Amino acid sequence: MRKILLIKMSSMGDLVHNLPLVSDILAHDPQAQIDWVAEEAYVPIPSLHPGVRRVIPVAWRRWRKHLTDGRSWHEMRAFKTALQAEHYDLILDTQGLWKSLAIGKLAHGPIVGGDQHSIKEGGVARFYDQRLPIAWSRHVIDRCRAVGAGALGYAIDTPPRFNIRAEALVADWLPNAPYAVLMQAASRPEKLWPEAHWLALGHYLAGQGIAAALPWGNQEEKARAERLAAQLPGAIVPPLMGLETAARFLVGAQLVVGLDTGFTHFAAALARPTVGIFCDSDGEQAAVYGDAYCKSFGKKGSPPDYPTVLAAVQEALENGIERG
Repeated sequence: MRKILLIKMSSMGDLVHNLPLVSDILAHDPQAQIDWVAEEAYVPIPSLHPGVRRVIPVAWRRWRKHLTDGRSWHEMRAFKTALQAEHYDLILDTQGLWKSLAIGKLAHGPIVGGDQHSIKEGGVARFYDQRLPIAWSRHVIDRCRAVGAGALGYAIDTPPRFNIRAEALVADWLPNAPYAVLMQAASRPEKLWPEAHWLALGHYLAGQGIAAALPWGNQEEKARAERLAAQLPGAIVPPLMGLETAARFLVGAQLVVGLDTGFTHFAAALARPTVGIFCDSDGEQAAVYGDAYCKSFGKKGSPPDYPTVLAAVQEALENGIERG
């Protein structure tokens, strides 16, 4: 029985993109036991995949800020113990960073990853036991899948399958009407889509009997969400949610329209009809992908216009059935 460790620690979207790798491995080797190292905040994402036996949380981001704190050192020792509890037949590093290499070296087993031209921090590849050439032009999901295919010797000949599910959320703050999630928040101003476009979309959805739900992650995003919701009939601004609740919230949506954020990709992976809006990144290489209707538009410096997104929303509402 082959034991495999996946190292994909962050960020949210990156973990989502790594999920099909689990499905690939199990399709090739149904008896494989798969563990996954993930940043503590993102543990719920790999935990949703039934093929992941154990998620080992790491608090790299928090520990490095509190290296003089004795509790941090105690947690690091506990992490090392958990990591070294198994000897792995393969360690697949799909992160390709010095920090992921450090964890791979701490674990027991041969490490496989992209070669020096295929990963972000190329020097890391010198320390892998197997190095794979993986073209940067490939979709980010395919790049993750290629590590498993190269290590285990199988072909990638099926669409990516995320295989995660969640029960729809029941909460008193949800709209009484069907709702669409509008992911208008982003980590940088360059990623934002004009508020006038969001308002036009929200009004169109309201006309279809669908309320807008506008999530947020910080106070600036909350203020923007509240400003938009105040101008849209029936719109809500949800409370701040952890990932477990967010998954159930997304699953209950009729539709998700979002910027290039982890939550938008998470929605697509959860098989919700999803329209991705790319304003400062590549809408092809990082296109949203899932088992329901998914379309992505825009690229760095060339965001999609409102009519393009509206047409996709209309198509999604009419044809947002699972591809199976």
